[in-house]
Amino acid sequence: MKIGVISDTHKLMRPEALAALHGVDKILHAGDIGHPDVLDALREIAPLTAIKGNIDTQPWCAEIPERLQFEIAQVPILLTHNIKMTPRNEYASAKLIIYGHSHKPDIHYDNDRLFFNPGSAGPRRFKLPVCLGLLHIDDQKITPEIIHLL
Repeated sequence: MKIGVISDTHKLMRPEALAALHGVDKILHAGDIGHPDVLDALREIAPLTAIKGNIDTQPWCAEIPERLQFEIAQVPILLTHNIKMTPRNEYASAKLIIYGHSHKPDIHYDNDRLFFNPGSAGPRRFKLPVCLGLLHIDDQKITPEIIHLL
């Protein structure tokens, strides 16, 4: 299974991001969506699960949750925006923790947990890369990948 992971779009849905997500089985958006058109564009590619970030305060995103816990291919996942604001007890059942907010792509492990930040696919911030992520899940083995868009 191939999962597309995107974050911090801040109203900008780049054609390069849409192209990079083509062919994924599912898309996860880790917050700071910025505009509902972003979600509509992603839903045209694959089923979408999204959470809101700190900029998502408008009425259109009132029903979008701040954090979600769910499973994909028997992998327990926590999807959050700001990892520093997420209570550590919420990590307990997750094997994969996906987050955004920092605009910095990151792949690291803490014991048996994979922490994955796809970086920002929205407007460039400082000199940080513009990117998104892919997760390849096979028999509960997760292979993370960062895709640089620009």
